[in-house]
This record gives sequence, C-alpha cells and structure tokens, in this order.
Amino acid sequence: MAVYRRSYKIFNGPYTPTWSRFLVLPRFIYQDVFASKMVTGYFVLCFVPCLISSVLIYLKSNARALEMLSLPVSEIIPIDGTFFLTMMWIQGSLAFFLTVFTGPGLVSMDLSNNALPLYLCRPFNRTDYVIGKMSVTTILLSLITWVPLMFLWILHSSLEGWSWAWQNLFLLSGILLGSLIWILILSLLNLAISAWVRWKPIAGAMLFGIFFIGAGFGEAVNEIMVTNRGTLLNLQQLIETIWSWLFRVPDYTQVSVGNAWAMLIFVCLFCLFMLTRKIKAYEVVN
Repeated sequence: MAVYRRSYKIFNGPYTPTWSRFLVLPRFIYQDVFASKMVTGYFVLCFVPCLISSVLIYLKSNARALEMLSLPVSEIIPIDGTFFLTMMWIQGSLAFFLTVFTGPGLVSMDLSNNALPLYLCRPFNRTDYVIGKMSVTTILLSLITWVPLMFLWILHSSLEGWSWAWQNLFLLSGILLGSLIWILILSLLNLAISAWVRWKPIAGAMLFGIFFIGAGFGEAVNEIMVTNRGTLLNLQQLIETIWSWLFRVPDYTQVSVGNAWAMLIFVCLFCLFMLTRKIKAYEVVN
C-alpha cells in the first residue's frame, strides 16, 4: 500500500495470546503437509498396528470370543512390558519415517528465502520460532506414539480391572517418557539438520545417516579400540537401553542406563546449540 494515500489504519481486532503464538506456524504448515496424498495415506497407515493390537487385547480378555474363534488363551500374546515395548518400536519406527517425510524443509525453506526477518520483526522471538517449528513434528509424532499406546493401556486396564492398572502403572509412565524422549530427539535432530542443510533430499539422507552410519561407525570403534564406548554413537541402542529400562524388559545392549541418558541429553543440547547459530534475524556475509 502506498504510504502517501494514508488509508492504512491501526489493527483493532483481537491479538493472539503470547503463550500460544507459536501455534500459528504448525497451523499453516499442516495445510502443506497434508496436501500430499502420500503423507496423508502414510499417516493413516500408522494407526493400523495399534488397531490390530486393540483386537488382540480384546481377545485376550474375552473368553467367549476365543471360544468362537477356537483359539486357546496360550496362543494369544501376553499383554506385558514386552508387548508394549514391541509396540513402542513399531510406532517409533513409523514416527521416524514420518519425520523424514515431513521435517527436512521446516527451517531450510525459511533460510533459503531469507524469511527469518519476516518472522522475527514481529512480536515473535527466536524461542517462539523454534518451538513452533518443533511443534509441527511433536504434535504429529505424539498422535502416532504415546496417544494410541496410552489408549491400548487404558483399554486393557478397563478389561482386566483396575488392579492390573495399579500393578502396571510403570507401563504408562514408560509409554509417556519413552515416547517423549524419542519425539524430542527426532524433532531436534530434524530442525538442526534442516537449519544447516538447505537441500531437502540431503537433509533427509543425513537423518538416516545419523542413525545407521553412526551405528556402523560405533561398532568399528568398538572393534578397533577393543571397547564398548563406541556404542554411545549408536542412537538406536541408546533408545533401546532406555526403553528396556522403562518397561522392565531385559536389555542386551552394552550401554548403561546412566550413560544412555547422558548421551541423549548431550545430543539434545548440541542440536539446540546448532539451532541458535542459525536462527537469527539477519546473517552477516563476508
């Protein structure tokens, strides 16, 4: 609008509350994400394992249904820590691929088009920007990890009685804490890679490489140095150690729980450090 016309007016409408301004970003990003039929179909597919598991839970607690299907109780998978740990691995793997599909361009597009000044010149600081971009993946991954798994736990508790729920309360805490640490790792790694690698295919490949190439490099360090410290570079085994501890399932990795927590916290802090180096209102080019 030309300034000389002086037809502009002060905005008199309602302002977005400060605490929820970061939600503006995922609201518009989801429109682009679910515009792809492939991503939408994959997102729906992520709920199929939980649907099958809910049927198994129902059959496990319904003797009449087992008689109709001529299935002995011994052939039904027991609903215990191993069951929920397996479901965590299934849903966690689906969450990983969903992150690869939706995440690599979250920050790189803004940096490539010099759009950060347009965000940060408004009442929208760097923390709001990072939380808003993170919430794109955290909300999506929550919907396919701890939300359906919590539903399975509640379903089994309602069928078996609340005495089972009280005795297996650790499973509920394992679902919540295990899912949240996995979502946090994926979200921060995704944002850090997206901030430093501006080409989406390479960013997605790097997310794969951190998990798979890092695991191979860690094994090489173990063989050459005759130690087990190289396992700390294997994020998959670190997650397996923590999840096994949370669900009270025997752990066959070579990492202690304390070292696994320390390494994952270090990875999160390092990703935040890398983000702070890139998320700026302007960039000085020499």
